Amino acid sequence: MKSEPSTDCEASIFCHHTGGSPELYHYTECGLDDIWLSGGYEKVTTEEGEGVSVMNDEELHEVIGHFLVTAKKVLSGKELRFLRKEMDLTQAELGQLVGLSDQQVARWEKETYEIPSSADHLLRVLYLDHIGRRVNVRDLLTTLEETDADEAISRQEFALDDGSWVPKLAA
Repeated sequence: MKSEPSTDCEASIFCHHTGGSPELYHYTECGLDDIWLSGGYEKVTTEEGEGVSVMNDEELHEVIGHFLVTAKKVLSGKELRFLRKEMDLTQAELGQLVGLSDQQVARWEKETYEIPSSADHLLRVLYLDHIGRRVNVRDLLTTLEETDADEAISRQEFALDDGSWVPKLAA
């Protein structure tokens, strides 16, 4: 659950620690299975137990979303759900934007049906518009088409660099 922004205007998120290396944190609290943090978090102890406080979580989520829509050739159901929630859309609202039903969006998120490329492309453009990033759509789609789907990214690392979150190449 998100906490209120602190007095220095840095938003943070409190999450329970799920184990792993103290230097690299497996950030499953965002709803994705393959996100790791290198720095930008600290272990905390509260009445609820041990946890982790992530710095600038809203910016981190925006950087994760930008990475997903510009660097991943194929989006998973969880990634689609992440992007939809980051845009603060219900399944029905997203379905309406892509011209389909909320049930179809639910099927994509559950991965019982593959998202058609036209809906995938529109979702990417909607997200970039949502975060205020202008992009040449033709260049984006060409880059994604040239991306090798067989070289799927199984783990993506993000680091806090000079106060800003940035994607790092995972080993």
